[in-house]
Amino acid sequence: MRNIPILNITQFKEQEPLVDFYSNEFSKHLNKNNAIIEKPHKHDFYLCVLFTEGTGIHEIDFNSYSIKPGSIFFLRPGQTHCWKFENKPKGYIFFHTQNFYELYFSNTSLTQFPFFYTNNNPPYAVINKHHLTEIEYYFKKINVEFHKFNIYKQQKIASLINLLYIDLSRIYSEFGLIDNKISPTYLRTLRLLENTIDAFYKTEKSAEFYAEKLNITPKHLNRIVKSTINKTTSQLISERVMLEAKRLIVHSKNSLAAISELLGYEDYAYFSRVFKLKTGVTPISFRKRF
Repeated sequence: MRNIPILNITQFKEQEPLVDFYSNEFSKHLNKNNAIIEKPHKHDFYLCVLFTEGTGIHEIDFNSYSIKPGSIFFLRPGQTHCWKFENKPKGYIFFHTQNFYELYFSNTSLTQFPFFYTNNNPPYAVINKHHLTEIEYYFKKINVEFHKFNIYKQQKIASLINLLYIDLSRIYSEFGLIDNKISPTYLRTLRLLENTIDAFYKTEKSAEFYAEKLNITPKHLNRIVKSTINKTTSQLISERVMLEAKRLIVHSKNSLAAISELLGYEDYAYFSRVFKLKTGVTPISFRKRF
């Protein structure tokens, strides 16, 4: 089975790299790694990129977002993306593992930040001129620190990232990209549900299974999902299955029957009917479209 390539931080080497962190000016990153990143791919790390110049399209899991000065993007591990530039881009990019951040902030989690706590939140924001100077300052400081060899290097980078993520979360909130009234307990349950779905979606597709895994009733789980992202538990499960189906149909050379089997559907005809019901097209048509 041929799957979508998953890139690792060690593939993006700069001098003597940190094992779990990388930073660069985006133009240099593009020139140096164009052969790796020009095609759709996944990462096994968290990614954050700010564009200060250039235009184009950033496709993330079959959703297209405009690239322009002030655009900032956040990717979680496992998301598929690719870039299409119309004008030469400039800006900054960094990525890191979960352990890199949580080693220095052991009482918190990356998923506390709204752009990382659920795939249903937008993976981007557009920074206006009022905020851009300050946000760009953090990216510059992180990049400068990464390319130096000073003592406490990792601690300083982690501290700068934490401050940047806090300010970006405030911007997220300021522009109405999150609802601050949602219960923190509900958000933690939603994150746990999404992680559990990621682990079992290929074989388990019932809301009852996930409710049992989380030790709550299906009715209460559905209430939590509805309150946080205005969907049902069944919708969330189905969307995860269909997302992976789209990824494999477009970005792998696996046969459609093999993809169906991989996703837990032994009968391809049934899988095809489900896919068309959810997306409006058959798997064959979807592959041809892309």
